[in-house]
Amino acid sequence: MISRSDTPLLECRGLRKHYPGVKALDDVSFSVYAGSVHALVGENGAGKSTLTRCLCGLERPDGGSMLRDGAAYAPLSRSASEALGVRMVLQELNILDTLTVAENLFFDRLPVKCGLIDRATLRSMSVRALERVGLSGFDPDLLCSHLGVGQKQMVEIAAGLARECRVLVLDEPTASLTQSETVRLFEQIRQLRADGMGIVYISHRMEEILQIADYVSVMRDGHMIDTLEANGLQLDSIIHLMVGRELKGEMEDLRGAHDSRGRVALRVEGLRHPPMVHDVSFDLHYGEIVGLAGLVGAGRTESVRCLFGADRPTGGNIYLGESTVPIRIKSPRQAVSHGIALIPEDRKSQGLLLPLAICANITLAHMRSVVSGLPGWISPNRERHVATDYAQRLGVKCSGIEQAVGHLSGGNQQKTIIARWLLRDCNILIFDEPTRGIDMGARVEIYKLIRHLATVDGKAVLIVSSDMMELSMICDRIVVLSAGYSVAEFARGEWTSEKIMEAALLKHLGDKSSVVEGNTVNE
Repeated sequence: MISRSDTPLLECRGLRKHYPGVKALDDVSFSVYAGSVHALVGENGAGKSTLTRCLCGLERPDGGSMLRDGAAYAPLSRSASEALGVRMVLQELNILDTLTVAENLFFDRLPVKCGLIDRATLRSMSVRALERVGLSGFDPDLLCSHLGVGQKQMVEIAAGLARECRVLVLDEPTASLTQSETVRLFEQIRQLRADGMGIVYISHRMEEILQIADYVSVMRDGHMIDTLEANGLQLDSIIHLMVGRELKGEMEDLRGAHDSRGRVALRVEGLRHPPMVHDVSFDLHYGEIVGLAGLVGAGRTESVRCLFGADRPTGGNIYLGESTVPIRIKSPRQAVSHGIALIPEDRKSQGLLLPLAICANITLAHMRSVVSGLPGWISPNRERHVATDYAQRLGVKCSGIEQAVGHLSGGNQQKTIIARWLLRDCNILIFDEPTRGIDMGARVEIYKLIRHLATVDGKAVLIVSSDMMELSMICDRIVVLSAGYSVAEFARGEWTSEKIMEAALLKHLGDKSSVVEGNTVNE
């Protein structure tokens, strides 16, 4: 355990918090010091969120005490903690789509002149706030409904950094950010640290922890396991403390070569959907996993939305198998009828019906499998039987198949969506940020499941991910998009982070490129 002689900016001693049947926090002590980044890690359900919510006034602990600069600290609300200089940027986005970027940034303190919003001042303030997170040139008057999840994440972070505070809590700030956006955020965090701010950094991306943290505290099952200096700390050591077992062997197995590629499942030629998708081409085979890499705004999510019929492309062709006749996908219903499934990035608002039971969410896309003898009537017994079978196959951890899916961890929610599409027997599976907000232990489970789907079940898998380590671990090939164009393709063994980043920046540097294996060439 780390000990220091100076007074912490924020400290909790013996904190306890119980929910019905669960000890969320059990005698937890934690300290945040000025001029340091303190990482808080652990699996989903370890108690990280509960601890930070107590620190920020969103929850009231059942026992223990908290101190702010050595004085008693017990905020009754988020606004009370912010008034005392403790702010939090939540993992769950609080962006209002009907407002502009500028209005979201300064929602609670809009500049007023003569009783009206001072638009000129608001724009000036917003430009400065966006520049702090590397979004110079970003239009603050743009409606947030036009932004992708990654861009909304950057706006959320900019809003948090635009306010004065002594302690800043960042909960999964890079969950939807690419490497370059993460680099810019880290530059800002280092500046805040140099200015004497204390930062609590929560992330499931272990490689980030070792880059940015001064201290690492590991939680498991509501307990604080240990607090260590980050300097010299090994990734394997952190993971072992988090999950209580070694994962190194399992991760190495995932990185190994897999010779299961079969016939062509899908071909995409010249896909267009301005303003985000201009010319995207690639193919996907059964039995393989192909990744789509690129910066935020590269058109990755927009491309797969076109493949799934959520958006209609304005040009290009999509072919199934060896057919020379393109298909037209005008809706998700048509995509599913062709055996194409999408597991979306924002699973809570676009993939799941959170108040409904697990069984209802699993059978949602294939109601015919659970109807009774009367047309249009669902058989509850058959629905439970079918859903239980698929939930058990995928290892969904729950109290029962009737449990509301909104009460599951992120990893088990993801497994529920996958179970839905396996029941529907879709052979082309598209994952958009498959492990967003999921801890390392659950990530490995998801990776193993995806690999099994490809190599054993023979599915064709396409993955959009901002996490280069994730793509490197599970993909057989990686296609790089840059500003709406497919610019490079790499087979396993050919790519490096540097090559992928160089390709991702091509169109931003004015280069005209087309796809070739392992390289980019000028047209």
